[in-house]
Amino acid sequence: MASQIKNTGIIIILFAQVALTWGTTWMAMKIAVSTVPPIYATGLRFLLASPLLILLSFFSRTPLLFPKGDRIFQFWICIAYFAIPFTLMIYGERYVNSALAAIIFANMPVAILMSSLLLLKERVSIRQLAGLILGVSSLSAILWLESTNNREIQWPGVLALLTAVLIHAFMYVLCKKRGQQVSVLTYNALPCLGAGLLLLFLGSFIEMPDTSLFSVSSLSALAYLGVIASVCGIMAYFALQKYSSAFQASLVFLVFPLIAIGIEKIFENTTISQTSLWLLLPLLIGLLLTLYSQKADSLKKAMQ
Repeated sequence: MASQIKNTGIIIILFAQVALTWGTTWMAMKIAVSTVPPIYATGLRFLLASPLLILLSFFSRTPLLFPKGDRIFQFWICIAYFAIPFTLMIYGERYVNSALAAIIFANMPVAILMSSLLLLKERVSIRQLAGLILGVSSLSAILWLESTNNREIQWPGVLALLTAVLIHAFMYVLCKKRGQQVSVLTYNALPCLGAGLLLLFLGSFIEMPDTSLFSVSSLSALAYLGVIASVCGIMAYFALQKYSSAFQASLVFLVFPLIAIGIEKIFENTTISQTSLWLLLPLLIGLLLTLYSQKADSLKKAMQ
């Protein structure tokens, strides 16, 4: 009984940590990109995170390299999981408010389901299909309403964020397909370092940033993204998956966009329209149907 209470307490603490970290990330990116160009900003973020991840790997005796034969794939993780999508995310925040960016990214479970259909040929239950349709329809309606009613929201940012979600989902399913038993630190440490160095190099020549224009708030936001979001957030989420079921851990996708909306309201005194807020309900229900179906399927397989 005592161990069960302790385990529940750990789950609650980890869940809150992940939800708060993911919910605040979007405002931090908005602040960071206000004075630092997106490619350079993403490079700085990863360059701040990578030494901590490498140190954690060293002290936990976790290998930095993938097993032989998979190291080319480790390079593609550096490019297609870190460098490209994270740059697209922070680029998108130049044209999209932080609340809408969080809502778009919350549809990751839907994107993973669609990628699984294409890459793994997984069977889809009626409940999953209903959740997918409801989620996509609700998100489409929100994007149309916000782009129509809010002049600050522009389609280049929306498309950048949607592309980032799809690339992330594709890479997640590709990792699942390959069936690699690799530590989360191995997945993150060297690819994070490689992406940071590559993006700083590209950003220096493409964006030619003037470092004298970088504000203290932008640099502080990048430090938060590098240390808290990219290290603490990742480790907390994988720890949450260890102590809880996959379904319980995935519920964070329903919570963090609500936190992002609240933070934007507090600090920016802006938010999405009232109609879009109401459309969040069917969107979250669609995500829940998708996630709950995954739980039901895993339980069914465990009983066979």
